[in-house]
Amino acid sequence: MSLTKLLATQAEDTYNAVDALMALVDDEELRWKPSQGENWWTLAQLLRHLTVSCGIWCKGFVTGVWDDAGDVDSAAVPDDCRLPPAEAYRPVESVASARKALADDKAMALGMIAAASEEALTTREVTAPWSPAPRMLALRVLDMIRHLESHKAQLYFYLKLMGKPVHTGNLWGMGNLDV
Repeated sequence: MSLTKLLATQAEDTYNAVDALMALVDDEELRWKPSQGENWWTLAQLLRHLTVSCGIWCKGFVTGVWDDAGDVDSAAVPDDCRLPPAEAYRPVESVASARKALADDKAMALGMIAAASEEALTTREVTAPWSPAPRMLALRVLDMIRHLESHKAQLYFYLKLMGKPVHTGNLWGMGNLDV
């Protein structure tokens, strides 16, 4: 299996699992967030972040064009802050809009993976705006897929905390399993 195929398959599987988890959310629940602790995103903020967790950054690594993901209100971020506080993140308007934006981000990620040659994936070193250390392009793309996977797990646990009937199969995109 080529590296291109491996990355595309991993991205496809992850996006499909995220979309299936998003489908379990109702618009009336978008304001929900965990009640314990602080600095939690609402479900609407998490859904928005999921829609810009991979594809837009793959585009940056492959093309060198770094677009603003649009999920953070920079005016709400203190100057001395590396990671924005939860309240700085923008929410989605609806689950349908989140699923559409996720599909668009998926298309971008898969398009960028396809656009990068096998040679570029294994020999080109790229940096990230948040990390100046050069890394192989394939690793940077994989990092972005893993970023999406991390927030997928966050959504899964939000759903668990909300009392939704999810199981480990949902986390891995096998929501149709009987448990």
